[in-house]
Amino acid sequence: MELRQLEYFVTVAEEAGFTRAAARLHVAQPGVSAQIRQLERELGQPLFDRSARQVRLTEVGKAVLPYARAALAAVAGARLVVDEMAGLLRGHVTMGAVTTPSVLDLPGMLAGFHRAHPAVEVTLHESDPGSLVDALRAGRLDLALAGIGDGVPQGLDAQIVVDQALAAAVAPSHELAGRRSLALAELAGRVLICQPRGTGGRSSLEAACAVAGFAPRVAFEASEPYVLAQLAAKGLGMAVLPESAAVGQDGVRVLEITEPRVRGRMALLWRASGESGPAARAFLRHARRWLPDSAFQPGEASQPDGASQSDGASGSDGAQQPGGPRQSA
Repeated sequence: MELRQLEYFVTVAEEAGFTRAAARLHVAQPGVSAQIRQLERELGQPLFDRSARQVRLTEVGKAVLPYARAALAAVAGARLVVDEMAGLLRGHVTMGAVTTPSVLDLPGMLAGFHRAHPAVEVTLHESDPGSLVDALRAGRLDLALAGIGDGVPQGLDAQIVVDQALAAAVAPSHELAGRRSLALAELAGRVLICQPRGTGGRSSLEAACAVAGFAPRVAFEASEPYVLAQLAAKGLGMAVLPESAAVGQDGVRVLEITEPRVRGRMALLWRASGESGPAARAFLRHARRWLPDSAFQPGEASQPDGASQSDGASGSDGAQQPGGPRQSA
């Protein structure tokens, strides 16, 4: 019995057909059929029922399938361990993200890891924060970038990569342009211009407005703060954006948002416990070195019970640190 036979057997079972299995394996169909027949001869029993239009597993085939999968998984695991000890990293990493500000340079982070570990396949999925957190907990993602509001989701660890107070920006002709601040409650009913849902600022704004008893009326969305300011300068509404990005923007007046002060937070998230492969651990170490590290400030909302900021991914993965100082957001 050969591993190739087991691989072909599992693939035919999953694809429910020899033609689709051959296409997935990138081999000729007669070769797949021949290997399956040889495996059946060695076991002394048919593994597939070929009488119907769709190939189905026999009862023997159903019994053998989990053992075949376990054998293939064991071989893959052994190869990963050997590669890790030899300094050659292989595998697959899946990362999730909301719309991220350009200052974080996510493409640069991915490119840096690929240069250091070209044999590791990295997949990036974009989704909303709730779906990303659920996928992390379920093990479908290895890490994610998402807005977190006031606290780290239960069961996850986090590195805060963006932590800034929010401010409002309006055109010089706006009725509030002569003021220096406004209370959060004064945003109710106003046309707002914000970053997309899932970003740290938007998540914090929506949470704060919910506590105040209203939902923000968002008419325009843009990822980059300078675009938000430009839209506000044209009189299209009141922009809510990071305070540091609002100051110095041409054509707008900046107002401090008070009662309460609202901070926008985005975090790199990963599971606080559970198994992760060597490729995922190396990618997490790389991401934590690349991205800013903005700890919670004194007096700010703390983490919920069961979540921590411990460095569960310290160490070196062999990837080079990106050129220049660590970025700030």
